[in-house]
Amino acid sequence: RATSALLSPATGIIDSHGLMLALQGEAEAHGAALALKSPLLRGEAREGGFVLEVGGEEPMRLEAEIVINSAGLHATKVAASLAGLDPRHVPALHYARGNYYALAGRAPFTHLVYPLPEPGGLGVHLTLDLGGQARFGPDVEWVDALDYTVDPRRADAFYAEVRKYWPQLADGALQPAYAGIRPKLAGPGAPVADFLVQSPAIHGVPGLINLFGIESPGLTACLALAGHVCRELSL
Repeated sequence: RATSALLSPATGIIDSHGLMLALQGEAEAHGAALALKSPLLRGEAREGGFVLEVGGEEPMRLEAEIVINSAGLHATKVAASLAGLDPRHVPALHYARGNYYALAGRAPFTHLVYPLPEPGGLGVHLTLDLGGQARFGPDVEWVDALDYTVDPRRADAFYAEVRKYWPQLADGALQPAYAGIRPKLAGPGAPVADFLVQSPAIHGVPGLINLFGIESPGLTACLALAGHVCRELSL
């Protein structure tokens, strides 16, 4: 059980969907176009830029001077599809599913609560959404496929973890909510790995930036990451 804690009064939450819409709006105002359902099939690094073959309902061939590979769970697949990039610079990704359980009823908390980290993750912590609904998670469940199903059999482990800092949690108060999958550079039992931002100085391909292993706190760091990428490309 918790005996003491550190208070971080500036820690909070954001409307992630609203943030993405705002960023999309700013990008489009500067000439960007968002192409949905347009998967990258293959690409090739050539002198002066790249040629990209894009599939989907409207297949197309694109030429670009700069490619920023920020494809999350699929970043290694994108990198592996680029002819001209040495495969030695494409790391292995490990999928870690994080399950979340929601609290039935109003939460007696006004702050986020983080326990001590566990191997592979931050531990089963308490988060509040914009409506005040409490959710607990994520745990760490290593998986081989992109399956977002929450296993209800993991509930017992959630009760045990949450009761370490909230022993009054009642039986039956938790309900399966949702799951996310994190692209980790370090697998089970390995030391935690930081984000990997590969610039041309690392892999030798001008105009290419690869972002691997961008999991939590990727959302918190998104603007800082964007600034770093721009500096790497002298934009």
